[in-house]
Amino acid sequence: MLSAMSEAARDGAAVRLPPPLVYLGGVALGVLLHAVALPLPLGLPGAWRIGLAALAAGLGIALLAGAFGHFQRTGQDPKPWLATPEIISEGVYRFTRNPMYVSMALLQLAIGVGLGNGWILLLVPVVAAVVQRTAIRHEEAYLEAKFRETYLAYKRQVRRWL
Repeated sequence: MLSAMSEAARDGAAVRLPPPLVYLGGVALGVLLHAVALPLPLGLPGAWRIGLAALAAGLGIALLAGAFGHFQRTGQDPKPWLATPEIISEGVYRFTRNPMYVSMALLQLAIGVGLGNGWILLLVPVVAAVVQRTAIRHEEAYLEAKFRETYLAYKRQVRRWL
C-alpha cells in the first residue's frame, strides 16, 4: 500500500519551475531592460498599440479558458508536475499540444505591445525556449512513458506550439 501511494505521489512530469513564473520573469526582465539599460520603444500609435494588445490578450485568454475548461471537464489539474490521468486531444488541444503555454506567450506579447516595450516582445521566443527546456521536454517524456503509443500518435497529429 505504501509503495502504491509513493508511486502515485511521484506520478507527474519533472517540472520544477512553474511556467507562468518564466513568462512573468520575461515581462519583468523586459520592463527592467527598457527602464534601466536601453529603451526599446515600438513606435506604434497609441490606438494601434491598444488594439493589437487587446487582440493578443483576447486570443490568449480564449485559448487559456479553452484549455482550463477541458482540464475541469476531465477532472485534471493543470499543474504539469501532478499526475495526468488521460491525454486531452479535443477542443484547443486539436491545434496545439501546449495551449496554456501559447496563451501565456500571447499574453506576454500583449503586455509588450500594450506598454510599447520592444524588450518584452524580443523576450517572447527566449521565454518559449526556456519553457521548452524546463517544462515541455519533461512533460513530453512523462507522457510518452505513461501513455506510449497513444501520446506518440497525438504528437504526430498535433504540433507542439501552433
